[in-house]
Amino acid sequence: MSQDLAKRKAAEAALKYVVQGEMLGVGTGSTVNHFIDLLAERHFDIQAAVSSSEASTQRLLKHGFKVIELNSAGPLSVYVDGADESNYQLQLIKGGGAALTREKIIAGASKTFVCIADESKLVKTLGKFPLPVEVIPMARSFVARELVKLGGRPVLRENVVTDNGNPIIDVHDLQIAQPLALETAINAIPGVVTVGLFAHRPADRLILGSPDGVREVMPS
Repeated sequence: MSQDLAKRKAAEAALKYVVQGEMLGVGTGSTVNHFIDLLAERHFDIQAAVSSSEASTQRLLKHGFKVIELNSAGPLSVYVDGADESNYQLQLIKGGGAALTREKIIAGASKTFVCIADESKLVKTLGKFPLPVEVIPMARSFVARELVKLGGRPVLRENVVTDNGNPIIDVHDLQIAQPLALETAINAIPGVVTVGLFAHRPADRLILGSPDGVREVMPS
């Protein structure tokens, strides 16, 4: 099974969590693209979608789905999104697609967060994937210096601006043994919009596509 097919299998397995006739939170990324396409192929009747990025919004609209702002939606029952890494507690690193802030907001507003990924994303310790941090432009250098103090090696993501108009710093060389504490520490740095560490609001379900099919992981 190719990685792309594994992602599609994970996305397909998440369809069981979609509630027909209700609003649905939809994330960003290659696995979510499969999920959006499958929603259309299977003719799911959702009231509207709340999207975490302009890219996902355009894909949803292309398939004929209504997309609304979270402010108009209220609490969501289900949010489906991918991840760059997950540990066995379903704490995540997200933001490879530069949508981390909106993803974190929608995840926080959702009762159930279903994460879909291929099996390579499940790790014992977070940090091999560089940790994204969205920052206010004027604070970029200051935030980078503070991230060095926390043990990371910050690298500006070149030629990338988020949908919020901000740059992203990717923090390399971290082994994140205490995700909750690190998320709190980075978010406390003045100028940080948010960090792509989803520890305080982890996923509730992790669906992994693999050569053996699909398996569902609950927090350990």
